[in-house]
Amino acid sequence: MKTGSSSEQTPAFVIINEVKKAVIGKDDCIAKAVAAILAGGHILLNDIPGVGKTTLAMALASSMSLEQNRVQFTPDVLPSDLTGFSMYQKDSGTFAYQPGSVMCNLLLADEINRTSPKTQSALLEVMEEQKVTVDGITHEVPSPFIVIATQNPFGSAGTWMLPEAQLDRFMVCLKLGYPDMEEEINILKGMQQKEEVHAVVSREELLFMQREADQVFVDEQMYRYVGNLADKTRNHPMIDLGLSPRGTINILQMAKAVAFLRQRSYVVPEDVEDIFSAVCAHRIILSTKARVAHLDADEVLAEVLRKVPAPKIL
Repeated sequence: MKTGSSSEQTPAFVIINEVKKAVIGKDDCIAKAVAAILAGGHILLNDIPGVGKTTLAMALASSMSLEQNRVQFTPDVLPSDLTGFSMYQKDSGTFAYQPGSVMCNLLLADEINRTSPKTQSALLEVMEEQKVTVDGITHEVPSPFIVIATQNPFGSAGTWMLPEAQLDRFMVCLKLGYPDMEEEINILKGMQQKEEVHAVVSREELLFMQREADQVFVDEQMYRYVGNLADKTRNHPMIDLGLSPRGTINILQMAKAVAFLRQRSYVVPEDVEDIFSAVCAHRIILSTKARVAHLDADEVLAEVLRKVPAPKIL
């Protein structure tokens, strides 16, 4: 995903360049991850072990001055470890809330699909509502609140498939993939001279950028274009479960964030096309016909883009 010239040294580009110190050769994934953060969404990194999912998540966390927690999800992690619990205080004779891991700005959920479905579902309310309820009392999480989760492909040893309801809470799902030969050589060289990732923006700067991204102008034709794309996924012979309304909203939010990264004050079709698969691939369910034809979600979504005419924005 092209983001324009970084010579401007805007805070968003500074974040991208800082993360590049730790993650080599994955500029497109880095840019999309930063766009998702600017759009106020949660990020799912889904790929095989060892390609840098956790490294990317930790680099993104380190580049921003945010309070962060990291949870290594294992089968024995309990819902209360995330949401917190009430503890009896002998001195006062009352119960006091003990905050869980979600009480932070940025939660790194490492290998989220290795924990039980009950613990996975504990994230649902906080990811959508930005709050947790413990013993009937609601507690707001700090703002901004972002979840960056990593998972190994379903079918790997000791994994539970994330339910559709939870997958839909993630604004984007990114895959890093294997590096090419030159990138792998650079990774090997980088082992000898590791660069630390430092915080380059403050919490207030991030909140300001999120507000600015949200103000990007969307033309009526672009609203209809996004709506037509969503409708096409719901009426496609290769798709059993199409895009949800939340997914449609996320397309627009991501497109606005991408336009902001490209230092443009309005959304164009290219912004939508560049993030369409990242927003939609983890939300749709392919039909048996598609699986028999050995088609994956990215290929089907590419066909959707080809069949829905893009508006001409002057």
